[in-house]
Amino acid sequence: MSKKEIDSHTGTETTGHEWDGIKELNTPLPRWWLGIFFACIAWAVGYWIVMPAWPGITGYTHGVLNFSQRDQVAADLDALKTARHTREAELAHASLQQIQSNPDLLQFAMAEGRAAFGDNCAACHGSGGQGAHGYPNLNDDVWLWGGKLEDIQHTITVGVRSTSPETRQSAMPAFGRDGILQPAQVDDLTEYVVHLSGRPADARAVARATKLFADNCAMCHGPAGKGDRSMGAPNLTDNDWLYGPERADIHDQIWNGHGGVMPTWGGRLSPETIKSLAVYVHSLGGGE
Repeated sequence: MSKKEIDSHTGTETTGHEWDGIKELNTPLPRWWLGIFFACIAWAVGYWIVMPAWPGITGYTHGVLNFSQRDQVAADLDALKTARHTREAELAHASLQQIQSNPDLLQFAMAEGRAAFGDNCAACHGSGGQGAHGYPNLNDDVWLWGGKLEDIQHTITVGVRSTSPETRQSAMPAFGRDGILQPAQVDDLTEYVVHLSGRPADARAVARATKLFADNCAMCHGPAGKGDRSMGAPNLTDNDWLYGPERADIHDQIWNGHGGVMPTWGGRLSPETIKSLAVYVHSLGGGE
């Protein structure tokens, strides 16, 4: 056994333990640190007694205070529902125009719509409604199915290509994938659509595709490519593109005929929440 001694380098007494010539210094923990450590132990014991803490086979210890976060959350939700009941009743009986003309009710609807949008819509449309590839931008005032309050409310309620019997339906044919048109014809139609948007395009391809467009596309998009909201057909002249503006994007859409799905929110959200969402979405793009 080694003997305790004073370390010549630090002036600290050793513990008498030595391993391979390395001696252990006797440096106790600081008193302030020990005080905090023991205080934490005392606090933990007190917490175990006062608050729910220990799990059991069929339950848990409820503590002296019998506090329950679940009960607290339920009570908070009940209080919130009570506080919102009056405004919710006003929303239920007010038209969309009446909501917009009532500053207090509009403020409530905007707040509720913003919260509902964040919970249900932002995953696809973005937190600010800016959209993404294949998901409409709600800020640009370009509306496939109409931008009036009633149009937006109806789209939210029934969805697009969704589960409601009244859901909005539209279908872009897969002209290339399904063999409706030849690859060269799809190439010409791509140039024609680029031309419709006011950009330079191959003049000979545009001339060849004029009849192709009239025979295959004008029924939905209109003879001038201005679109048709009654069937959700986009305007091809405004240079706003759901699936991308590049030639490759346009070619891919003509070839494969993409079409997204907007969920049916009727039955999943209350009518009052859908009204609030319509008002909020209408405000993002200025509406119509």
